[in-house]
Amino acid sequence: MNRRAGWLVGAVVAALGGVLAIFLYMKAVPYQEVIEHGPAPEAQANPYLAAEHYLRQQGIKVEHANSLDVLPTLEPRQRTLLLLGERSNMTPRSVDQVMNWTRAGGRLLFVAEALWDDSTNSSGDLLLDRVRLRQLLSKDLKAPEPELIKDPYPELTKLYLEDEDAPAYLGFDTDFHLEDPLNLAQAWANSEAATHLMQLNYGQGTITVLTDAELWKNDHIDQYDNAWLLWYLSADTDVTLLFNTDHDNLLTLLLRYFPQALVALLALIALWLWRSAVRHGPLQQPAPKARRQLQEHLQASAAFQLRHNGQQHLLHSLQQDVLRRARQLHPGFEQLVVAEQWQVLARLTRQPTRAISQALSPRPKQRLSSAEFCRQVALLQTLRNAL
Repeated sequence: MNRRAGWLVGAVVAALGGVLAIFLYMKAVPYQEVIEHGPAPEAQANPYLAAEHYLRQQGIKVEHANSLDVLPTLEPRQRTLLLLGERSNMTPRSVDQVMNWTRAGGRLLFVAEALWDDSTNSSGDLLLDRVRLRQLLSKDLKAPEPELIKDPYPELTKLYLEDEDAPAYLGFDTDFHLEDPLNLAQAWANSEAATHLMQLNYGQGTITVLTDAELWKNDHIDQYDNAWLLWYLSADTDVTLLFNTDHDNLLTLLLRYFPQALVALLALIALWLWRSAVRHGPLQQPAPKARRQLQEHLQASAAFQLRHNGQQHLLHSLQQDVLRRARQLHPGFEQLVVAEQWQVLARLTRQPTRAISQALSPRPKQRLSSAEFCRQVALLQTLRNAL
């Protein structure tokens, strides 16, 4: 191929490439794609991060605490304490501290954690039992009377306020219900079949109890009037948000983040203890096989049977051996009643019937003393040898 033909082929290839590029450019449609990376680490670590930001946007000062140790430093007046975390390890003393703080003028809000148990007359939730409210399953309640006006949102909780024509709609979990047997509550919010919020006065403060706080977590606070309820319950106060009343101890943190290091440390400690252990006396050498006699084997076998099968098994074996020899010496022995069998054995062995009864009667299940066991074995052996 000469140079002119090469240039011609190159020009054709370039022209085709240009035409293809123009075609692809005309057909290509630009678009935007949003790649969801999930919640930020801050949101993953704090399920109520959005709630904190919302309250700060409303001009409310929000502090986050991890334990009730901060309670003595909190001025009760103009302060709302939100206990939104797990409280199973609260002690009566900590409950007293929280209630005294509320009585002095604080606003306390917490989530009911346990169901009422009629058999114990309590729920096990010390704080809930102290305010004398009960939590039940909604499915255990009697079906409500049908209303003339159908509720368009039966799964939503409604909170009615004075001077308001329409209620606030809230996204509580409708599986649970709060009950006020002593009529202590001054305000409440209900779904179609259950009550999910109650508020009562306590001294100079107020207590608000919820069936759940999921409506204020990051994924739900923007739904319905959930955020508004949080503002309404904490308005004109500073807020301390506590949702982790239990600190992970050092061992828990080490097990979570450094399990291999802990295993290696335990292995080193075990080796050091084994190496440092002091032997008490010289090691006992095994007995030579040449000196072992038949009697030693029999004793070892009997000790093994006693250790693994117990006294009852050995006594039962001797009793069966005596009865088997009696059947061989007296045809039809097994067809006799027990009393007649004992009389036959007394005649064959020349032993009193009382001794035979004591030897062959079923033994109690409790362990015999060594002396009683040896006496019983000797008696059975005497009967067996006499047959």
